[in-house]
Amino acid sequence: MPKALVCYYSVTHNTEKMAVRIAEVLRAEGLEVELKKVGETAVDDLLRYDCLLFGSPTYYGSMAWPIKKLLDESVKFHGKLRGRVGGAFSSSANVGGGNETTILDILNAFLIHGMVVRGDYRGDHYGPVSIGRPDKRALANCEGYAKNVAALVKKLFP
Repeated sequence: MPKALVCYYSVTHNTEKMAVRIAEVLRAEGLEVELKKVGETAVDDLLRYDCLLFGSPTYYGSMAWPIKKLLDESVKFHGKLRGRVGGAFSSSANVGGGNETTILDILNAFLIHGMVVRGDYRGDHYGPVSIGRPDKRALANCEGYAKNVAALVKKLFP
């Protein structure tokens, strides 16, 4: 069974709510899922998963420092995460608050690792976003995203 890590940082619980919903759907789609706060995730843990999904609030247009720190530490695995599935999700306080730049910063690190990233031609193209507390729209996008990611993971890791 493919393994996924949903790793997140959240102070206001907004990103956490998104992470929980994504993890629930991945499990329902047949993946083995670990849901972890970034502080509970050691860099060596990353090698144990077929799929890494990182969630972060937007701080100054980018990811929170604990997520950035974990990604910076992952440089020692350069090339060893190649072919695994990566994805990101984010929350911010405002429309135009930097959700897309936050997600793209996380995805850039995953792409440099050689990971496979899935976009979406509808809705939140790069990954789910929430403005403040996740509403019905944001949670629906988390669900759709998780289903699409699960389908890709199952194709790559049958």
